[in-house]
Amino acid sequence: MKRIVQYGAYPVILLGSVWGNLRLMEAGAGFLLSTYLPVTLGSLLIMWLELQLPYRASWKPSGKDVVEDSAFLALVHVLWPKLLAVGVAFLLFDIWNGQDWSTFAWWPREWPVPMQAIMMALMVDSTRYWLHRLSHEWGPLWRFHAVHHSPHRLYTLNVGRFHPVDKGLQFLLDSLPFILMGVSPTVLSLYFVFYAVNGFFQHSNVDVKLGWLNYLMSGPELHRWHHSMWAQESNNNYGNHLIIWDWLFGTRYLPSDREVEALGLVNRRYPTGFMQQMAAPFHPGLDKTAA
Repeated sequence: MKRIVQYGAYPVILLGSVWGNLRLMEAGAGFLLSTYLPVTLGSLLIMWLELQLPYRASWKPSGKDVVEDSAFLALVHVLWPKLLAVGVAFLLFDIWNGQDWSTFAWWPREWPVPMQAIMMALMVDSTRYWLHRLSHEWGPLWRFHAVHHSPHRLYTLNVGRFHPVDKGLQFLLDSLPFILMGVSPTVLSLYFVFYAVNGFFQHSNVDVKLGWLNYLMSGPELHRWHHSMWAQESNNNYGNHLIIWDWLFGTRYLPSDREVEALGLVNRRYPTGFMQQMAAPFHPGLDKTAA
């Protein structure tokens, strides 16, 4: 039974969340319910699995971790992109008001919704791969991205631990181009469900096995190595949703003879509080040496 859960949990929960979104949209449930109900149920199932089938008992979060990561999740991962999207919408209205420009011609809206969402995921990963890689290899960007790599353990809620500057740069590639191209809310909703549930799984402390899916999806087995304390291991597996770009450019990393060890930054005293991490990128070298 354990083996069935290990190999079945990831595809069943991910595909079930996607299916739920499509059915709710067809039933006329509306954007918010169709988007957030599958994401909420999917994330709750993942957190339940963390209790039933943990990858490492030592990765169980403390109460302090949960409070801090919940703040990041709510403010930076959820609220901040929405504020950016609203700002973009007002800016576009000012720019395009009175202009006879059709954004809808820039996107294949006649395709089935799942095909549009797959196309969006492929396009996002093709650009986010290079932003993510640059964020590891170029010091000024790394200082902001280091916030995401600061946790010493992975579990569902710390998927949202990002600095707003880092998250804003992601928005420029993840959402903005598709707003400009006039992608429909239905497609954006389906994409968000896939993106969110896969993201929760990537960071989860669940002992799942993806098998051959590790050559397609950027799942938890690959993503744990991306959070290794050692740069020669963490500077790999940059894929946001998919691992195909890492496979093509030689950065897919999944040793078969050992498991990941220490996670986080070389500076084991890197600050963890919300406000301290907002300021941390403005102190060069803080990620490398003790404060």
